[in-house]
Amino acid sequence: MIDALRKICSSLPSVTEDVKWGADLCFCVGAKMFCVVGMEPPHHFSFKCTEENFEELTEREGIIPAPYMAKHHWVAIRKPSALKKSELEALVKESYTLVRNKLPKKTQAQLG
Repeated sequence: MIDALRKICSSLPSVTEDVKWGADLCFCVGAKMFCVVGMEPPHHFSFKCTEENFEELTEREGIIPAPYMAKHHWVAIRKPSALKKSELEALVKESYTLVRNKLPKKTQAQLG
């Protein structure tokens, strides 16, 4: 799962990786996280989504509101098979866009 997320995230412009809290690989744009994956098995991961997608996704088995971040429309994927590969890619890219669009205009300009 880590390799699949890394491939998706690294295809996006200006993405950086950082390990936070000792065991979480965080993918960031402009120093703001848009996707987090646990480095210890079973490799659960989280990302930001739209309010509409949040409601739909959290109705699925294996997807829950992300602890501490649900109020910001983050979901936690506990069962990766709950998402098709194409759906996962689209949702991670959407998360990137949502986070990038909230960055200050100056930071967005610096990222290109």
